[in-house]
Amino acid sequence: MASNPPPAAEGEAPSKNGLKKAQKEKEKAEKKAKKAQVQQGESSQVPIHDTASQLYGGKVSQNAPETGTFLNVLYDIEKEAESSTITFIAQVQSSRKPSAKLAFLVLGQYEHTIQAVAAEGGGQGISRQMVKWCAGISNQSIVRVTATVFKPKDPVISCSISKLEAHILSIYMISEAAQPLPVQPKDCNQPPLRDEEEPEQEEAGKEGKDLANVSLKARLDNRVLSMRPPSQVAIMKINEAVYDLFGEFMKGRGFTYMVSPSFAGAATEGGAGVFEVKYFDTKAYLTQSPQFYKQIAIAGGAGPVYLVGPVFRAENSNTKRHLTEFTGLDFELPIHEHYHEVLTLGEELITFLIRSLQTRPAYTYWTSILRAAGYTEAGNFQLPPAGTAAVRISFAEAKTLLSESGYDIGPDPHADIDTAQEKALGDLILHKHSTHFFSIDKYPRSLRPFYTASSPTDPTLTNSYDFFMRGQEIMSGAQRIHDHGELCANMARLGLDPGGEGFRDYTEAFRYGCVPHGGGGVGLNRVVQFYLGLNNVREATLFPRDPARLAP
Repeated sequence: MASNPPPAAEGEAPSKNGLKKAQKEKEKAEKKAKKAQVQQGESSQVPIHDTASQLYGGKVSQNAPETGTFLNVLYDIEKEAESSTITFIAQVQSSRKPSAKLAFLVLGQYEHTIQAVAAEGGGQGISRQMVKWCAGISNQSIVRVTATVFKPKDPVISCSISKLEAHILSIYMISEAAQPLPVQPKDCNQPPLRDEEEPEQEEAGKEGKDLANVSLKARLDNRVLSMRPPSQVAIMKINEAVYDLFGEFMKGRGFTYMVSPSFAGAATEGGAGVFEVKYFDTKAYLTQSPQFYKQIAIAGGAGPVYLVGPVFRAENSNTKRHLTEFTGLDFELPIHEHYHEVLTLGEELITFLIRSLQTRPAYTYWTSILRAAGYTEAGNFQLPPAGTAAVRISFAEAKTLLSESGYDIGPDPHADIDTAQEKALGDLILHKHSTHFFSIDKYPRSLRPFYTASSPTDPTLTNSYDFFMRGQEIMSGAQRIHDHGELCANMARLGLDPGGEGFRDYTEAFRYGCVPHGGGGVGLNRVVQFYLGLNNVREATLFPRDPARLAP
């Protein structure tokens, strides 16, 4: 056991270790005395009677100050003149009390934050008890604040509203947040760690950085807290933007919006990957897609149609891009001369979505928030120059490109391209054409559903396509078989009964004449994932459903 160094002999200079120890003891004693002095000062100087009791607490007082302008959106404070009075509702994100007379709070609303100041005295007569109460409000509690607008001497760089601050006149608790919080919202602002990453907490501490991070699972388990930081608000807004832009594009092209059911009386499209549910005294199935209903609408004379709705896939796929329920953006249109009318429209749709997200200020605002939070790929999505057609290659050309680049594609020219090969194609096309978006055309007949039209030049191929963003599939589409006899024959070839339950209404729709047509369906969640460069589709989905998750 180490022993204390012996005292220096009379007339002998103390040792270096002895000096260090004495200095530490002195600093410790000074700190203890200072703390005791502050505590004594607080307890002796705070008056017993609270003169500001009506200005704070759990209930709005009848004697509360005038509310001034009520701000529905906190950011509107920037429209207010200095010294004006405002009232708003916000969330307490942090608080600190440097002295008994002063407290600082960071108040947040959506993606905006502002510093609020509670100072003893002033025209309202703020008391020390009120200052102490403000500093003790639990993190994430909802409060109603009336305050005076002031410009701070220096910008408050820790808040998004940095050039103004709110000097509190009154503050009341609306809803108190329970403590401790299972996750801290501020720690959910940055991207969750990827599988291969490990937090270097010890090294981070040496550099004075905070690498606190919350796993994706913990974020999803505690969605009410993890969705609060600015980056998560931004992801929701980009989801909304894709939804809005899809409708804008389709309406601009003369499409009619339609709604399709999610319940079906039989498992269709082969029956695989369908959720079975109890439907009163019988069984029903959640639809894999609105495909049949879009086609029936075309046969019914609706003209070009589009819709947005849930898509259900009972596939036990636990990957970073698969969900058991996702939002589908679907369209279907008559073909006048060539199947490529469908393919070209789909390419124009995706190009429109991306360019709009990249150029409209309402959307670039949200990607800037994401990049500031550490989402470095948000919005950094390459397309060919404006006016240039999207990159389109055939299935055979995709195979050749892979083979020439050293990938083993096997002996069967019609074998499917797997996920790793799709990602490789994404890299190859990015390098060759400087674009993250491309399509593959002319898939083999063996890889497509029974309703897909064959290529008129090669019956082993189909008039079908897939779209890719960053080398991963986001959309499938094709020309459909519109002739009743041909459709029934193709179903019989595959062992399906055209008159069977689940197919009869569909096949009968083509008995009475139908125009040539085609369409496609794109997953909204994947578009958001790959546009923002997110590691996992669950990050792009507010309440994801997968084989392991049914809550919240």
